[in-house]
Amino acid sequence: MDTGRRRSALSYIPGLANNAVLQLIIASGLSYVMLSLVWAVITLVYQDQGNFNQYILPNLAMPSTLLAFKAHWWTVVVYGWMQYPHAFFELLSNMVWLYCFGSVVQMLVGPKQIIPLFAYSLFFGGVAYVLALLLPGELGKTTAYLLGPRAGLMGMAAAAVTLTPQYRLYLTETFSIPLLVVAGVFTFLMIIGSGFYLPVIIVLLAGALTGFGYIKLLNAGYRPGQWMYQLTHKIASTVTPDEEALRRKNSAKRNEVLSKMYEPRNGVSQSRIDAILDKINQKGYNSLTAEEKETLMRVGKEK
Repeated sequence: MDTGRRRSALSYIPGLANNAVLQLIIASGLSYVMLSLVWAVITLVYQDQGNFNQYILPNLAMPSTLLAFKAHWWTVVVYGWMQYPHAFFELLSNMVWLYCFGSVVQMLVGPKQIIPLFAYSLFFGGVAYVLALLLPGELGKTTAYLLGPRAGLMGMAAAAVTLTPQYRLYLTETFSIPLLVVAGVFTFLMIIGSGFYLPVIIVLLAGALTGFGYIKLLNAGYRPGQWMYQLTHKIASTVTPDEEALRRKNSAKRNEVLSKMYEPRNGVSQSRIDAILDKINQKGYNSLTAEEKETLMRVGKEK
């Protein structure tokens, strides 16, 4: 058994490598814990969460105005991977929905489509939110930061329904609920949770359309998420030592050392020397023949 290779702690979770839904859930949980720790430390130090809202939150969440977005444009990429630090039950419900719809998608198209589908839905949801801020008057108005994976969840739900609209979720051996009904309830709850702000509703719609389009591209033979895995593999191979190459290099060095150890010295092979030394250990020097003593003396004169 090879015990020399280093493994991360998460690699010991059964099935993690082939379960992208579980990977997303763990990543979401870890990001929530880290952001909550930052919030807790800042709140304890300053006895107020104002500094968190002023310096941390604007760099993670999509802002409520287009002017603020221009100064924090990167939030379109990161907003969906974070969750408000004091919204544990929202995180929990989001992960339940992710598992519900993501498991269906993963079962039908494989784990390698889950993370790209989720990421695309978040990104295009964020882009749609920025465009919605351009709407005139009250239509483009929202009063809160946009943070959380709503667009990704909508994309996953739409993808699951697009793949198998007749699918049923079995809660027991005899009781099941149609996937369309579950998706309908989920969409209704998302709209209620949007506060009926049009930009947030547009985010949900954009996420759903992205999930629908992603599955249609897959059915047409395209692989829109393949470049992500190729990029991560290239980065990983660049920063991670090639264990097989190191093993071959070390083997070559070992063979070189062994060959030098066993090459003849003054015409006497190493096996002959070992045999003489073993005889000395067992019977003493006086047991050697004249020829063996002469051989040992000849080897000893080697410089």
